[in-house]
Amino acid sequence: MRTLLVTGPGGSGRTTIAAATALEAARDGRRVLLLTTDPAPGLPAGPAPGPGSDPDPLPAPAAGARPGPAPGPGPAHGSPAATDAPPAPAGLTVRRLDPAAHFRRELLALQVHAGPALDLLGAAPLDDDELTPLPGGAPFTYLAALRDAARQEWDLVVADLPALPDAVALLALPEQLRRYLRRLLPPERRAARALRPMLAQLAGVPMPPDGLYEAAARKDADLAAVTDLLAAPTTRVRLVVEPGPAAAGALRTARAGLALHRLPLDAVVANRLLPTASPDPWLADLADRQRAHLKELYEDGAPVREVPHLGRDPRTPADLALLGPLAPDPADAAAPAPPWPVEDLRATEGALVWRVPLPSAVKSDLGLVRRGDELALTVGPFRRLVPLPSALRRCTVTGAALRDGELRVRFAPDPGLWPRTP
Repeated sequence: MRTLLVTGPGGSGRTTIAAATALEAARDGRRVLLLTTDPAPGLPAGPAPGPGSDPDPLPAPAAGARPGPAPGPGPAHGSPAATDAPPAPAGLTVRRLDPAAHFRRELLALQVHAGPALDLLGAAPLDDDELTPLPGGAPFTYLAALRDAARQEWDLVVADLPALPDAVALLALPEQLRRYLRRLLPPERRAARALRPMLAQLAGVPMPPDGLYEAAARKDADLAAVTDLLAAPTTRVRLVVEPGPAAAGALRTARAGLALHRLPLDAVVANRLLPTASPDPWLADLADRQRAHLKELYEDGAPVREVPHLGRDPRTPADLALLGPLAPDPADAAAPAPPWPVEDLRATEGALVWRVPLPSAVKSDLGLVRRGDELALTVGPFRRLVPLPSALRRCTVTGAALRDGELRVRFAPDPGLWPRTP
């Protein structure tokens, strides 16, 4: 299975590009799943799961069969009837995500697992009809959808992610949540179930019930599935920008953030390009300025795909077909990303150097803090806690430098921890 994660600045047309990519791949005969929180232009969307529905709403395709499109909604005001719309390819399934429904379902499930603790505090449980979504719930909806997709058989999953930099924060979330979960409910505590009744008697208060630890184990497994999906060599990120004054800056920010989390950039889609041979002087000048910004995107070194401006908003599958080719090549296999290398310069410089690729990063945006056996790396608005390789855990940080798109962190062996040579 290949996964294409589509993001870009707000208003760049990322939902349209994601829909066009999914449609083209399905017409090539592939089984395609499109995940989006916004209406995909010209494509029917299956109903979002409700609060009481199965938490794994996507049916797994049978072996050798292609999943058909889910039933679309009724005709909207001012739009053609569903019977007039051209059918979507049989291999395309569009799933429109509902963060509000996902929030209600997850909170009600949490109340069930935390029931004894809530009873101890005298808290009154919340009812389904009084729950309203809170800001920040959309990333968790995406994680659940990616988890479900990872457990099924698709040729291509296209995820229409939120705008930058929220998309990069979303992709970093599984690793962060697993870290928090292991700190709050360590696996070794889950294993000591036989001791909990005795500890409860000694402490005089109820201990966390088995259900809470079981729920933590399930959540950890869910997050591990998403983490493996994001780390797979068949997962890529595609950035959609409209060439303009802010496009190059958006690309630099995205490349640095993606590199920090080891997420490869598939391509940059230069969207809504105006025709260059226009008799209208105003339109020709605008096209010239757009091409100047397009040149900056090419100079950054990332693969660029040009998409023309149709002169209208794409509304039908026929409109989406005019934006291609966009579907990734199924034969384009990538090798797993290698670990950040450690260069041994003890013989010449008395140091070990950890080389961290951070293309497009700027020195003023970098932050570096050693925290035990981890290194807290900050690049602009992004931050990641990275476990140190075993050799570097016995060293102290002596300096760092950014050179040619690479952060080089120097470590000196700690005499008290480093093995002594006889």
